[in-house]
Amino acid sequence: MERAMALTRRVAAVAQLNDEHRAYPGPGWVLSAGVEALGAERRAAITLAVKAYDAFGVDADPIGERSFGAFEAAGCRLVWVIEYYDLNYQHGSLNPGDPRVTRRLLKVMLAEEYRPGVRR
Repeated sequence: MERAMALTRRVAAVAQLNDEHRAYPGPGWVLSAGVEALGAERRAAITLAVKAYDAFGVDADPIGERSFGAFEAAGCRLVWVIEYYDLNYQHGSLNPGDPRVTRRLLKVMLAEEYRPGVRR
């Protein structure tokens, strides 16, 4: 029971940090080459859609960390994903719920560019 509660708290902490990161485009956000090529107006619409995203459910977010989204914006099918790295972006973070040891990288890409499990 105690272990399950600790896991629930960890997932909730990661989800909150992910929501905060998604709300503020800038450092830690990367747009794919396909999204970059769409032009400033469409990129702005896509950024707003990522910030406003709230379609989390069991299919897209089975763990509850709010680290992935699939959506349509600016006439495109897109995905965004948040990855967790150490402070130097060299390795995966050992504790994504602790911002003192974790850097988030939010990637926005065209759906056809997305390759699950492949870090770029």
